[in-house]
Amino acid sequence: MASLTVERKTTANREQMQAEALSRAVQGQSFSNWPAIIAGFVAKGIPESEILPRENVFTYHAWRALGRQVRRGEHGVKVVTFVSVKGEESKEDVDGVESNGVDGTNGRKRGFRRPWTATVFHVSQTEPVQK
Repeated sequence: MASLTVERKTTANREQMQAEALSRAVQGQSFSNWPAIIAGFVAKGIPESEILPRENVFTYHAWRALGRQVRRGEHGVKVVTFVSVKGEESKEDVDGVESNGVDGTNGRKRGFRRPWTATVFHVSQTEPVQK
């Protein structure tokens, strides 16, 4: 019975991760990777007119959320994106005076963005998932 509970939690986590990946892929606002995506898939023999990022080019997990599986042995196109990383709270208050770290009423959180590579796949490299 315990293994069934663990399996359900794992499946729920996996589905949540896939849904988040799809959401990020569809709602992204940057066009900076589009030239790399188009050039990479054109080099693989896919016509430029059939390459539509955010419509038919997604990451592995985004394809899984859409009910598709990337075929074994397929190679995607690597792209660089930036992810937000939460940082520790700053010891310096908004007004520039260091706080004692007790009240925290005036502190700000530090975060940063770091580069992250992701691999994207074209719809022609996927198949519907068999259920």
